[in-house]
Amino acid sequence: MIEWSEQHKTIRDMFRKFVESEIVPNLEKYEHGGEPPYDVLRKMFATFGVTEMAKGRFESQIRRHESGEEAPRDDEESGPSGDAIAMQMIPVIELSRYSPGMVTALGVSMGLTANAIMRKGTLEQKKKFGLELMTLEKIGAWAITEPGSGSDAFGSMKSTAKRDGNGGYVLNGQKTFITNGPFADTIVFICKLDEGNEPRVRKVVSFVLDKGMPGLTQSKPLRKMGMHSSPTGELFLDDVKVGKDRLIGGTEETTARSGAKDTFTSERTGVAAMALGIVDRCQLLCTEYAKTRVQFGRPIGEFQLIQLKIAKMEVARMNIQNLVFRIIELGAQGKSMGLAEASACKLYCAQAAMEVALEAVQLFGGNGYMSEYGVEQLCRDAKVLQIYGGTDEIQVSQIARTLLAD
Repeated sequence: MIEWSEQHKTIRDMFRKFVESEIVPNLEKYEHGGEPPYDVLRKMFATFGVTEMAKGRFESQIRRHESGEEAPRDDEESGPSGDAIAMQMIPVIELSRYSPGMVTALGVSMGLTANAIMRKGTLEQKKKFGLELMTLEKIGAWAITEPGSGSDAFGSMKSTAKRDGNGGYVLNGQKTFITNGPFADTIVFICKLDEGNEPRVRKVVSFVLDKGMPGLTQSKPLRKMGMHSSPTGELFLDDVKVGKDRLIGGTEETTARSGAKDTFTSERTGVAAMALGIVDRCQLLCTEYAKTRVQFGRPIGEFQLIQLKIAKMEVARMNIQNLVFRIIELGAQGKSMGLAEASACKLYCAQAAMEVALEAVQLFGGNGYMSEYGVEQLCRDAKVLQIYGGTDEIQVSQIARTLLAD
């Protein structure tokens, strides 16, 4: 794939009109008014038939499970043209041009949380929780990060599950930086099975929790640098009692570690589409501004240093778009990036988005520091791309280890 098809462009324009008519006029309340984004995202789903498509995918996966077939990866359902993957990425790109935080809230709920259940859960768990998450009827949170853990998510994990002697478990622990945490209806809680053994060698298991369970506390949204339209919070578990039916997969042998590689790969390649939206919007704003902003009697676009900034933005946009095209084309062939390639993709795209956004603020000068011009928000939002899903430093380590192992 070397360019967007006419069909892709038509769909893109439709999503862009929706974003500009439904989200942009209300962006202030999502970014600074504390308004959760879920209702407008549900409206987007209904407008474009995403809800019905999600129901179709859900039914297909349930039939596969009932017939004993292995559940497919997302990219295996895309068809030979890869259009399904392209259609998944176009809304991400368009939302990210104005509100990358909404993408994060959406991706964690119907991506990480739903996939954790639909890929590893029992048939009963899939039927009970899957459809409502995939259609955004209910909001999901994927709880892995803890205070003090950071990049060493599994090694430093202190949250525990202990058998209660009656076939169930007692869960304890604290999670932080949890996307959708304050409002989540369904939570995938990742912890270690405490059998009295050394913490670093304990099995990592996952449970599905519901809002309001005794002993479960969801904090108010945390204040943070960017991604304000993506509510982030903490979770506190104090002797939360659950039955075995809440253990994902129904067995202690279905460990969270086993799906971590696929999860990280998917999350890292998803950054490319977000970065493309941010870079595309920054470049457009800067180009328009350079044509109209006059200094020393001339539009600033006539100055070579301004031209250099805009030209480098275009180079970054082209490179990121080509990576997006590669992801789509691999999916069309039933393939996906390996973990090292996905890490390289995320490393470049996250850094490029941050560099472009910073240059956009610089190009706008004092105006760029003001929220009304848009680049200030995109700059704040871009920074987290270098942190979540594995920091830049973790990506470098993953790439280098893979190369040195060959």
